[in-house]
Amino acid sequence: MDPAGARRAGWCPAGGGQRRGTQYPGGVKVPWKKEDADGDTAAAVPTTDSTVDVLNKRGGHTEGKGRPTPSRREAEGRRRGPVAPAPQTRGEARARKKEIKASQTPAERKLSAEERRQARTEQREKMMAGDEKYLMPRDKGPVRRYVRDIVDSRRNLAGLFMPFAVVLIIVMFVPSIAAYSTFVMLAFVIFLAVDGVILGRLVSKRVRERFPDSTDGGLSLGWYSFSRAMQMRRMRAPRPQASPGDAV
Repeated sequence: MDPAGARRAGWCPAGGGQRRGTQYPGGVKVPWKKEDADGDTAAAVPTTDSTVDVLNKRGGHTEGKGRPTPSRREAEGRRRGPVAPAPQTRGEARARKKEIKASQTPAERKLSAEERRQARTEQREKMMAGDEKYLMPRDKGPVRRYVRDIVDSRRNLAGLFMPFAVVLIIVMFVPSIAAYSTFVMLAFVIFLAVDGVILGRLVSKRVRERFPDSTDGGLSLGWYSFSRAMQMRRMRAPRPQASPGDAV
């Protein structure tokens, strides 16, 4: 074999053998051939985009969704479907309530009743604490809050009206004292009216000083303060935020 042919075939005349990673003349493969086998395998497997995606997924790489993950409330809302419009009349509200009740199982109705009871309890507690969001329209606003603080910070004769009325009703069943109960009741009503006028004038004056731009009239503020003063302290709603004797 000429030297040029031996070099092309990978024959090494000096060592009397073949170089590693080559083949004998005639194309006979040897077991220790590795480099050409790897090259042939790499060339035989075409590289496509799908192959790269599969390899990336096997390696733990996932492409982004391109949108935020929906919250649990949004997912539940989509499963439930579109929300029905709010009822316009009381009849529609009652009819819808009956439909919902008819479609529920006894366990679901019990759970719904418990949830409504808990929601009402939470709303009342927040209302009693003076949260503006849960107050009645007549109690909302800084002016009404200030009026309540004025009433709660003083001792009012009107606060004795309910206990006095109960005692007077009991006394009327005693013949020997019933004759005097009418005069006692009349005197108490007179003192009650005087105390109400004093309280109303005091509230109107202090509201004008604190809130000069207030549109609440003196008569409405006076009646609001007097009606709160007639209630026993523990029965007042919202709950008193000032104690008797506090500076307001």
